[in-house]
Order: sequence, then C-alpha cells, then structure tokens
Amino acid sequence: MSDLMTISEVAQLLRVDGTTVRRWVQQGALEAIVLPHMNKRQAYRIKRETVSKILGEGQPQQ
Repeated sequence: MSDLMTISEVAQLLRVDGTTVRRWVQQGALEAIVLPHMNKRQAYRIKRETVSKILGEGQPQQ
C-alpha cells in the first residue's frame, strides 16, 4: 500500500463523496499534497496517516 491516497480512495474510506473531500482540502480541514496538474481539476494526494487520524486508528482506547 502506498503512503499517499487519491481523493477517490479517501472518499471511499470515509464514506463521503469526492467533492466533499476536495472541499475539506480547499477549506484546510484536511491536509493534502498539491500535485502539478494540466486538467481543470487540481490534483491532490492525502497521507494515509492523516486519514488514520481522522478514523481514530492507532490511538489508545479509553
């Protein structure tokens, strides 16, 4: 598994639409790496550890 995830992969994992993930990135709510692009849409990659934090993985149970 790669350490970087696409918008689609993150959306599927979080069970939201890709548009929602893009909005979170643009609002600064979700940290992402901006890739050079030639299409209309900006290309992003999100670190797997960032998504894991959102899901609460790797944190001690209380």
